[in-house]
Amino acid sequence: MSNRVGIEVSIAVAEAVGLCDVDVVAAYPITPQTHIVEHLADLVAEGKLNAEYIAVESEHSAISAVMGASATGGRAFTATASQGLALMHEILFAVSSLRLPVVMAVANRAVSAPINIWADLSDVMPQRDTGWVQLFAENGQEAYDLMVQAFRLAEDHRVLLPVMVNLDGFTLSHMIEPITMMERNEVRRFLPPIEPARLLDPDHPRSIGPFGAQDVYTEAKMQQEMALLRSQEVMEEIWQDFEAQFGRRYHAVESYRTGDAEVVLVTMGAVSETARAAVDEMRAQGIAVGLVRIRMWRPLPQEELRQALEGAKVVAVLDRMLTPGGTGGPVGEALRSIFYDAPVRPRIYEVVAGLGGREINRRTFKEIVRQALAGQEQVRQFTFLDVRCA
Repeated sequence: MSNRVGIEVSIAVAEAVGLCDVDVVAAYPITPQTHIVEHLADLVAEGKLNAEYIAVESEHSAISAVMGASATGGRAFTATASQGLALMHEILFAVSSLRLPVVMAVANRAVSAPINIWADLSDVMPQRDTGWVQLFAENGQEAYDLMVQAFRLAEDHRVLLPVMVNLDGFTLSHMIEPITMMERNEVRRFLPPIEPARLLDPDHPRSIGPFGAQDVYTEAKMQQEMALLRSQEVMEEIWQDFEAQFGRRYHAVESYRTGDAEVVLVTMGAVSETARAAVDEMRAQGIAVGLVRIRMWRPLPQEELRQALEGAKVVAVLDRMLTPGGTGGPVGEALRSIFYDAPVRPRIYEVVAGLGGREINRRTFKEIVRQALAGQEQVRQFTFLDVRCA
């Protein structure tokens, strides 16, 4: 029987991973994800999780270890953040290209330099093209639920791709929130035992990911892309099943008060709850504003975003990473691409804010909406916003 408890979100994420009966956890501590792998170490030491716990010497080794574990047929998990995710970059491509169903939690954090341990999305956005499914949690319950859902998606034979679950560092990972916890028998009903599609076995030697010349490389990449695009449809099925069993429903894109909105905010991650509160306050003041929140970032739910933003005169995008030398941030770039050939296009106004964990509050979103409605376009189509404004 599920029960609702107040618990630190990182600990809840670790508990969810434990309920999934993982076989291998590879861990290297880096703030702010460390509590996740620390608690998994406790679960293993206390005999609550029968798993091989590998304390490695770097994040590069962590992702390599779970890649090997997954290749032998095990259910594998790791977690990281910031520079640790950057150090994994080389191997992220290999995990997805080998079609290995690894699951990883990323407690999003700014990257150096200067050294900064607070939350923004500059660690994960450079990984958007590594071929991983990428999901973003808004609150602790979502982070907890998405971990269980991620294993089922990754291991589905129609997908067989790694999944990255993102949660904001500190502002979400270290918060104590009321979370409805699941029981192991409930998770086992939802998440079947892993059935490896291929595995390395010393008794039956084989190679995976060998040399691929020009005559096969494109075909392999195309198969990988088809599986990644297919994962959205599979995830919708999983979300339907999750709702049937646990009563909580998720979607790739979710809208809030957008029906008659003249300006629609677009957000990802934990700041979406703050944006929702700001929308309510602005609505009370007679401002026709709504919110679209992106939960699935890869594959990009293009049609759902078109439908969610249909009818909006102005789309105000909050990007929490700057694409240096580009046109703003990755979310703004994606939306401009989606609407490029649309017969009726909204005016897309983009703001880069919250870098290095700088506060994003209700005033931030009110200022974004004010600027968007005023038509304050910048030459490069985006602006930095200091949330310390009045």
